[in-house]
Amino acid sequence: MMPVSRLTGSLIPAMAFLAYLRPESWDPCTEVVPNITYQCMEVNLYKIPDNIPSTTENLDLSFNPLRHLGSHSFSNFPELRVLDLSRCEIQRIEDDAYQGLIHLSTLILTGNPIQYLALGAFSGLSSLQKLVAVEINLVSLEDFPIGHLKTLKKLVIAHNFICSIKLPEYFSNLSNLEHLDLSNNQIQYIYHKDLVVLHQIPLLNLSLDLSLNMIDFIQPGAFKEIRLHELILRSNFGSINVMKMCIQALAGLEVHQLVLGEFKNERNLDRFEVSAFEGLCNLTIKEFRIAYLDKFSWKNNGALNCLANVSAVSLVNLDLDDLEELPKDFRWQSLKLISCKFQQVPKLALASLKTVVFIANKVINTYIKFTLPSLEFLDLRNNGLSLRTCCSQANLGTNRLKYLDLSYNDIITMTSNFVNLEQLEHLDFQYSTLKQVSDFSVFLSLKKLLYLDISYTNTKVIFNGIFHGLHSLKVLKMAGNSFLNNTLPNIFTEMTNLTFLDLSTCKLEKVSQGAFSSLCKIQVINMSYNHFLLLDILHYKNLHSLQVLDYSFNSKMAPKVQELQHLPSNLMLLNFTQNGFACTCEYQEFLQWIKDQRQRLVKVEQMVCATPPDLRGMPVLSFTNSTCQMNKTIIGVTVLIVFIVSVVLVLVYKFYFHLMLLAGCKSFGRGECTYDAFVIYSSQDEDWVRNELVKNLEDGVPPFKLCLHYRDFIPGVAISANIIQEGFHKSRKVIVVMSQHFIRSRWCIFEYEIAQTWQFLSSCSGIIFIILEKVEKSLLRQQVELYRLLNRNTYLEWEENVLGQHIFWRRLRKALLSGKPWSPEGTAEAENSQPEATAFI
Repeated sequence: MMPVSRLTGSLIPAMAFLAYLRPESWDPCTEVVPNITYQCMEVNLYKIPDNIPSTTENLDLSFNPLRHLGSHSFSNFPELRVLDLSRCEIQRIEDDAYQGLIHLSTLILTGNPIQYLALGAFSGLSSLQKLVAVEINLVSLEDFPIGHLKTLKKLVIAHNFICSIKLPEYFSNLSNLEHLDLSNNQIQYIYHKDLVVLHQIPLLNLSLDLSLNMIDFIQPGAFKEIRLHELILRSNFGSINVMKMCIQALAGLEVHQLVLGEFKNERNLDRFEVSAFEGLCNLTIKEFRIAYLDKFSWKNNGALNCLANVSAVSLVNLDLDDLEELPKDFRWQSLKLISCKFQQVPKLALASLKTVVFIANKVINTYIKFTLPSLEFLDLRNNGLSLRTCCSQANLGTNRLKYLDLSYNDIITMTSNFVNLEQLEHLDFQYSTLKQVSDFSVFLSLKKLLYLDISYTNTKVIFNGIFHGLHSLKVLKMAGNSFLNNTLPNIFTEMTNLTFLDLSTCKLEKVSQGAFSSLCKIQVINMSYNHFLLLDILHYKNLHSLQVLDYSFNSKMAPKVQELQHLPSNLMLLNFTQNGFACTCEYQEFLQWIKDQRQRLVKVEQMVCATPPDLRGMPVLSFTNSTCQMNKTIIGVTVLIVFIVSVVLVLVYKFYFHLMLLAGCKSFGRGECTYDAFVIYSSQDEDWVRNELVKNLEDGVPPFKLCLHYRDFIPGVAISANIIQEGFHKSRKVIVVMSQHFIRSRWCIFEYEIAQTWQFLSSCSGIIFIILEKVEKSLLRQQVELYRLLNRNTYLEWEENVLGQHIFWRRLRKALLSGKPWSPEGTAEAENSQPEATAFI
């Protein structure tokens, strides 16, 4: 008999072939938001589909061989707001091609080999605000017929063949233009005559991006008396001498923000000297930003003095070990130090500083000593800080602090109750380990605090006065912590202004009488992922402002029927999903109440019975009162069935691991998946998963929900059970993030083998492979089935360049949208969002 893994490997190409044969000709596009948003990406279209409704506002036609746009090509879609024509092999655009699109605000033409662009190609676009024309073979701005687009705010013409920055006369008509991206062209020389038009529109608030042009010469005075909002010069200079000369040539420029430096993967300078910045003394700058310069040092105080009057300085990804003491007469108001390899928190002493951001520096010495009397905003997250004493004016050097973020650090010991920090409004400790926070009233002096996050701080609440003093608090997040005896005590007595409370994943089993009685303004309470067996409605009886109550992912929900009438009248959403319901005659009144209240119950169709065994998995809405009229014979049969099922369950439990997938596929096959995809990856690739995959998929449009080990697995459950039950059973697809670390990980290979079996047993759509980095063939061949599978199937490959990433995300979203049901909850957000699709900056 063929092994399951080999059979699965044979089925994957067959399933892909069948998927390719689906009837694209009559339904080529994916309906993301009904009648509003349609994605027709890479479905081999040679013309605009006729069956897309005229009410469509967002249309993605990218990666289709359209080749030619004639007159009135889009006249059937008068309501279009966003149109994406990326990589459509378009060679000709005729006059009036977009005529009639009076509402279109975003047009994307990225990656089309345009050979003919009619003078009236963009006529009729009376509302266009963003035009993305990246990589369209454009050689001159003179030949680009956009002078009539008076509403244009953002013009992106990067990655073309433009040799001169000379701005044509028609630019004087673009009075609303805010952003001009000329990055990655072939501009080498900049003369005064090229920028004459900028003198004609002195009130223009323009941001100019010239990055990745190898500039050899800027005529002195070319930018004199020109005012820009932002000027970006990154990876522009072949040597430090050319950089120094060009910065000096910027004399007379007035710019709100000047950005200098290089890109991570585009390094031209083999060395750097701060003396190159001496020419900055002749510029008027509000904000200054430097990024990706190796061996950077402030030791040249002459160049540093040129920035004395700058209001904001940002140092990003610089090779800095330390920041020398800054002159006290500097007028900086904001200082951001991000990923600069500091070995210690710098000793800052500037009377003018109001904002300090010190992020992701992974310091060794965690001693903090500031002398910043004006400081109001302090962000110290993700540095691995271990503070022996926190927090007071003595170690933060200010008494005006309003915002403090110490999240994602190490151990923070609370030895002071924020003495002389009474102005704090925002305080965040999430994912840092707090010590002694429940020993005394730590927050007693923070009477103005509005936001407090102590989620996942390993806090065990044993002192009922932990939150004393927080009279103004509106948002309290304390998920992932614990309480004495797993009981929520009466700790919110002074929080009369609280509107949002998150108590999820706190192992709670009981709520003390009167625990919520003082929360007269509370609107949202999250009690999900706890261990409640009963829901006591009386706890919420007097919460007249309560609108959302989340009790999902608990043990059982069986409130007393007579108490249900005491639910707050303003309650709009009640979440009971993923709980075990007893579908028995004892609770028939409660089950009937669920039917009557389905309007305000979240995903009521996903509420299923847990008992009795013969009804397990049945939707609660299917339970009828006639079930309670069973005679003794039926009851006897039921008892026998329960006994047999129990025996089977014992056998299944004994062979749990071998049967888990098969049983799970049958159990979960009838319902809707909780997640769009379960992500399999090595823990050493977690930074990429958090910062790239999660951010782009969960925060994008449409949003996808991913199942991740560190966030979604249930604590206390075996890892193998979590992988199968929380990962595969509740996900539509599986994303495999392939890397060297993945191949070497036994857990990752285990998850991959389970994924193959899962795909074979279930009706799910398949596995999406992402090659995060090149994998040595010798290493890959050790996993024979995986090596064969990658050789026979299409996979996604992560690239460091911006254009490659754009293609990557589009292909990944297309794969995830396949088979994804439309969710009403996301309609409003999707309708009001405009996809930021293809601006490769």
